[in-house]
Amino acid sequence: MKLRLLDDSIRLRLTRTEVDTVSSDGLVRGRVRFAGTNSFDYVLESSPATVKPEAHISNNVLTVRVPKLDIESWADSEAVSIKGEQGLGDGGQLKILIEKDFACLAPRVGEDETDMYPHPKAGTEKC
Repeated sequence: MKLRLLDDSIRLRLTRTEVDTVSSDGLVRGRVRFAGTNSFDYVLESSPATVKPEAHISNNVLTVRVPKLDIESWADSEAVSIKGEQGLGDGGQLKILIEKDFACLAPRVGEDETDMYPHPKAGTEKC
């Protein structure tokens, strides 16, 4: 799972296996390790108790929760993404985007794309 953060937005991109895992097991996790024993975990959780996408951070773990029904219907369809917004309490909004990860239109050195979804425009355009 890839994590992208930009200002008040979170974007997660998942491979085929990760989409299957969060749909069946309810959880997929990534980790960034730092020098020493420090790490930062990020988690996508399918939750029957959640009514819309939401994100929380605690103890170096970013958890994004999405309604279980949304995850299941997304995983079993051609839909590319799940979008949501979460109020920040100061009038701002945190944008949340969960996407299926597509292979690039042009090969990239060092990038393993074997478990990615085929790009919808493959064979018609270049990156």
